[in-house]
Amino acid sequence: MNTYKDKYSKDVSSFFRSPVRDIFKKVDLNAIYSFAGGYPSAETFPMEDIRNTMSLVIDKYGGKAFQYGATQGVTELREAVAKRCGVPVERVQITSSSQQGIDVCTRVLVDPGDVILTSSPSYLGALQSFKSYRADVRGVSHCKDLDAFRQAYESEIAKVQAEGKKIKFLYMIPDFQNPSGESLTLEERQMLVALAQKYDFLIVEDSPYRELRYEGDHIPSLYSLDPDRVIYLGSFSKIFAPGFRLGWAIAHPDLLDKIYVCKQSLDLCPPVFDQYVAAEFLESGKLDENLLKTIALYKGKRDLLLSLLEEYMPEGVSWTHPEGGLFLFLTMPEGFDAVAFYDKSLSAGVAYVAGEFFHPDRSGKNTMRMNFSFMTPEKITEGVKLLAELLKDEIL
Repeated sequence: MNTYKDKYSKDVSSFFRSPVRDIFKKVDLNAIYSFAGGYPSAETFPMEDIRNTMSLVIDKYGGKAFQYGATQGVTELREAVAKRCGVPVERVQITSSSQQGIDVCTRVLVDPGDVILTSSPSYLGALQSFKSYRADVRGVSHCKDLDAFRQAYESEIAKVQAEGKKIKFLYMIPDFQNPSGESLTLEERQMLVALAQKYDFLIVEDSPYRELRYEGDHIPSLYSLDPDRVIYLGSFSKIFAPGFRLGWAIAHPDLLDKIYVCKQSLDLCPPVFDQYVAAEFLESGKLDENLLKTIALYKGKRDLLLSLLEEYMPEGVSWTHPEGGLFLFLTMPEGFDAVAFYDKSLSAGVAYVAGEFFHPDRSGKNTMRMNFSFMTPEKITEGVKLLAELLKDEIL
């Protein structure tokens, strides 16, 4: 057969590749200076505790740990998550990763052509999911002035209404956003919830980095401001280990019921053995013990990266100052093209992700995302020096 093009669904034309995943396919990350991915450091994986917990789970649950489980997740993990998050257990659905949470929310709530509001830039994996369901994704840039920020959203909402379209939800990462590393203030969160109430749309709050705070005070979640309008997504990937592929959704039981039925057609149930391991880790206090070490490690790497950027980056380059999370965002002078520059940078041994991929309208061509969790301090240092030299040649 020469072609399959007449066999694909209409959705396939809306799929787009992740440039991050394509980097991983082509390049050995350990052989270069990679600021590209969102990989946690393997140093944060408590291998001995995981090994012991796995043995404990096998002894405690036997074959039950390797059997099919409930679609909503095993009771032990749902109860542990509910306790940690301070919510009733009936509001907790375990997911096979936070990414699945994003995808299933979109699948349940969005018809082709429906509008999803989000920040610009926003998480690439979410944009991929939204586009795969043929959603109309509208990005709104962040404004430090609260009135200007509100007006930007109300202007976009007015455009949607004028077009006769329906806003289904706002997707937001309020804490240490991927890719920018920035966080929303309490006032900004209250403003967004008020807009959702006024114009009757939901909010999907994606919060995989919330517990990775290195400075400043914790800010109330969007969910806490309106528990019946917000779907809160959490993940074990950044605070435990991504290989377990476990996350959770917290929402009104009516919303979770639709997610529950949808999820039956996706994977029947989250991985049962992994859930029992995560539950034991949570209940034993080992997760919190390890999280303290993780925060200390990442804070040191963040501080190092910020100091290196200050020392080596050429005039005209600026960057965000994240209070937590795994990323910061670089902005080069207008006219710089981070996509065009990428091959030169990778050939020299430095990988990053061009910022335009995180913008729904493909703006932000003069930006790039940098991760600081994955590499050693030594490689971060050498990588920044090399990237700075390459940028000097390009923009000065």
